[in-house]
Amino acid sequence: MNSTRQEKIEKLRELIKDIDFAMFTTVSSDGTLHSRPMSTQQTEFDGDIWFFTSLDTQKAADIKEDQTVNVAYAAPDQQRYISVSGKARLVNDKAKMKELWSPVYKIWFKDGLDDPQLRLIKVSVNTAEYWDSPHGIINKIIGFADAIIHKDAGKMGENETITLKK
Repeated sequence: MNSTRQEKIEKLRELIKDIDFAMFTTVSSDGTLHSRPMSTQQTEFDGDIWFFTSLDTQKAADIKEDQTVNVAYAAPDQQRYISVSGKARLVNDKAKMKELWSPVYKIWFKDGLDDPQLRLIKVSVNTAEYWDSPHGIINKIIGFADAIIHKDAGKMGENETITLKK
């Protein structure tokens, strides 16, 4: 697929836009991978994904050691799965925090935007791989039958790697 960077961003935006929670994976100082569910901040995807965190968390410590992260999204009811790889950094930008803030976050950050430990995680996406199958049972059956007839698993859905690295 010879798409422009903007077209790739728009494709990835469409794939992840309705999926709230993702598994956010960091690399610990001993090299082990650590994943945890995180809520993606609702902002127009432009090549970066945003999350709230606290400075005193393991994920913040991991990011300080190794910025390599993975963010995995899943919408099983739609047979859509996205794995995003990128570089994360901790951001202390009060204006951006205010833009992304929701009162529900007080559950995790009792002092709200005044919490001195509050930070944003900015994930700059390098690559994303996705699997997107036809929606609806009839489309799935047709895709499966077509794949069997043509001996081509690609007929069951779309699988592609998108590179956004600047």
